[in-house]
Amino acid sequence: MNRIISPKNSQKIMKTIFWGSGIFTMFLLILVIGYILVNGLPVVNLNFIFGDPIDNGASGGIFPFIISTFYVTFVALVVATPLGVGGAVYLAEYAGENKLVKAIRFGSEILASIPSIVFGLFGFAFFVVYLNFGFSVLSGGLTLALMAMPTILRTAEVSIESVPKSYSEGSMALGASKWQTIYQVILPAAVPGIITGVILGMARAVEETAAILYTVGAALQAPVSIFDPARPLPLHLYTLATEGISMPNAYGTAAVLVILILIITIVTNTLVDRYTKKMMGR
Repeated sequence: MNRIISPKNSQKIMKTIFWGSGIFTMFLLILVIGYILVNGLPVVNLNFIFGDPIDNGASGGIFPFIISTFYVTFVALVVATPLGVGGAVYLAEYAGENKLVKAIRFGSEILASIPSIVFGLFGFAFFVVYLNFGFSVLSGGLTLALMAMPTILRTAEVSIESVPKSYSEGSMALGASKWQTIYQVILPAAVPGIITGVILGMARAVEETAAILYTVGAALQAPVSIFDPARPLPLHLYTLATEGISMPNAYGTAAVLVILILIITIVTNTLVDRYTKKMMGR
């Protein structure tokens, strides 16, 4: 006869499993980041960060690639954020539940699961060749926007739907229109979740290599306009590592990329926490 585990023991077992999973996840995170930083930080200095590359990156600095990274990511967010948030507002507040909405949500989920190399090939065929944007910041930014938009849309939609219905009911009871309620009540309350979605989309844009491999080019100088070619940090890291140009510089580039992502994430989360406390009157 099988013995039945008591609720108290089952709770202890599951708590141990969850704690173990969390600790193991943190261990892997520290291991990966620590390995990159230990190998990369000795290379990082002011000359490396603010200098220009020499011999295709075998020596010198990575400043043009840092500028390219921000440039391409900025273009992607400028395009993806309003489209994603606008689509989320439509789905959550206007569309209701019908076959078209279900098809849009299904298409968004499919778009989010497409491999990045497929986005790269589409960006090359459509933006670079068909629209004749060439290898440029614009082609790479638009390609990354397509990748980031489903994440922003879905996260923003969930955030908007999580706002208590009493907020909108109270606003409309005071005479506010539908759009005034959305703009002045619902969106401010959903800002923390929306920003989280934007951060996730931005992180995917910053770290992406395959999607920009066929769209931005491989320029060694910093871009001036959105029609100039560029080489963001992930693409530069890929080039250094795969072509065996300089592994020390590859680790240094990876360390700078990790530090940039950590800084952006920490600063954004801090601002979101302050905004949330301000909204709650703390």
